[in-house]
Amino acid sequence: MSKPVKKLIRDELIKRFDGVTQLAVVGFTGVDANTTNTIRARLAGKDIRVSVVKNALAKQAFRELGIDIVGQLLDGPCAVAYGADSVVTVVRELLDISKETPNLVVKAAFMEGDLFTQDKIAALSKYPTRPEAIGQALSCVLSAGANLAACIMGPAGQIAGILKSIEDKAGKDAEGEAPAEAAAPEAAVEAAAPEAVAAAVETPAEPAVAAAVETPAEPAAS
Repeated sequence: MSKPVKKLIRDELIKRFDGVTQLAVVGFTGVDANTTNTIRARLAGKDIRVSVVKNALAKQAFRELGIDIVGQLLDGPCAVAYGADSVVTVVRELLDISKETPNLVVKAAFMEGDLFTQDKIAALSKYPTRPEAIGQALSCVLSAGANLAACIMGPAGQIAGILKSIEDKAGKDAEGEAPAEAAAPEAAVEAAAPEAVAAAVETPAEPAVAAAVETPAEPAAS
């Protein structure tokens, strides 16, 4: 391969992987062309792209992009898979495919500066994806909010119950006092009535009235 052609390939790889911070290295040894095309189509449906690379040129491209550490993952015939929402999704999909195509091997992965060798791929597949992490965070926030509301509403409900009990008791006490107050004047009237009658019977007639009765009429003028 001539130097101009190599340069063109290297420049294309630099352009293709510019901005890529997560990827997986896949071994396709022993996978026939038809199966490879089927795998590519399946991955494309999940927004995952696959690029078969020449290791030496790919290492140069990654070095140019400042992620030359990724070049350490390239060993033997391989391809680079990237895309979707995170490399976790890429790895999960590749592992599912490898169950049907044993010759497909996920050799390694790179995620935000961290390298995952083949023995750590299974653990990486269990990491939460970005949407899953956001969902978990929201769940924690909502759960904490619900607990806080319960803590606030619990004592408030107890206080409201206590106030209601006090109000009901005060109402019952007021109802009990009202008949007693109404009965008091009636009792006073009943107690005073016999005394008034006795006084009326025992009181003598006024002297003026007695004098009028006893004084004889004056003789008529002649």
